[in-house]
Amino acid sequence: MNTGLPSQIQVIELLGGEVARAGYEVEDVIIHTWSQPFWITVLADGDTVLARDIIATLSHSVSALLDGLDNIVDRYFLEVSSLGMGRPFTSEKHFRRARGRKVELAAVGRIPADRSNWGDVRRHGDVGDPRRPRLCGMRDPAIEIMKAIV
Repeated sequence: MNTGLPSQIQVIELLGGEVARAGYEVEDVIIHTWSQPFWITVLADGDTVLARDIIATLSHSVSALLDGLDNIVDRYFLEVSSLGMGRPFTSEKHFRRARGRKVELAAVGRIPADRSNWGDVRRHGDVGDPRRPRLCGMRDPAIEIMKAIV
């Protein structure tokens, strides 16, 4: 069945260069075929924060590229966004991109008051386990981090 939409891979290949020229990369493309008009979500990320003006510029560029495709429907919604603050860290680049940003931690058990203001995420590789990033000022590596939100 032809939906009048490109595939996820086609969109990533089409947009990758344009997004890279802006200093970011296409992290994911989600094509929602359940809505009318169809909805295309492009998630971008980079080493610097994806500001609103950059998102607006990327939206215009992405829209022009998508409109130039032969197999695109006449009407669709386009959303260009970042992964957001609560995203899971699943690769080294996510840890690298979070370097220097403030984090909110949930630890197993109680954290003494003198250890409740730890600081920012260090570079991935500072510790052996990428799921346990080292934190500036962390004095007790025995404290188990249950959840960390950048």
